[in-house]
Amino acid sequence: MNAADWPSSTGATRIKICGIQDPDMALLAVEAGASAIGIVRHEPSPRHVDDQQAQRVRAVLAPEIPCIEVVVDPLPDQLARYQGWIQLHGEETEAIAAMAKGPVVRGFAFSEEAVRRWDACTDVDVLLVDGPGKGAGKSFDHSALAAIRNEIQTPLVIAGGLDPDSVNEVIRNLRPWGVDVSSGVESERGIKDPSRIKAFCEAVREADEASR
Repeated sequence: MNAADWPSSTGATRIKICGIQDPDMALLAVEAGASAIGIVRHEPSPRHVDDQQAQRVRAVLAPEIPCIEVVVDPLPDQLARYQGWIQLHGEETEAIAAMAKGPVVRGFAFSEEAVRRWDACTDVDVLLVDGPGKGAGKSFDHSALAAIRNEIQTPLVIAGGLDPDSVNEVIRNLRPWGVDVSSGVESERGIKDPSRIKAFCEAVREADEASR
């Protein structure tokens, strides 16, 4: 498996809805247009799911829809538990990325140095460029990323502060391989809002159509 195994449901920009906690919301997100589901395996997060919850979400997804498990600074023996897609979203090194059993999404707060570092790592399949604060829903300087966009070889997913109102501009300006949203489709912290998920996916479709 690699990035090519994460198809686009909308025909262009891939959509990852992160922080999903139950099967019904996972199915709703996919029906709306999500091409990947993210489940958080980090206990301090209000979106954390345990092994049983994670299995229930995975069980309802079609094989072509990646269920990406988001972890923060796992120990090597913990990392070995994850066989499919994994998102490293802490202070992990290249050596940790190399230990992953399946495809790796490397999530990190934006800096030019971090982008270049992880773009050069052959064990990373997708870059997920986030704002500060590890899933805090904060944006970053998109213009600074745009300045080096054409130099990035690894598939690029934009996260951090996205919502149905802001994602259109991000797609126009950065032409990402994918976009990731969590807090931007919630009614309150940790609680997904079906109407906002649908609106987000529709906004991505509209941006894709406008860019053709």
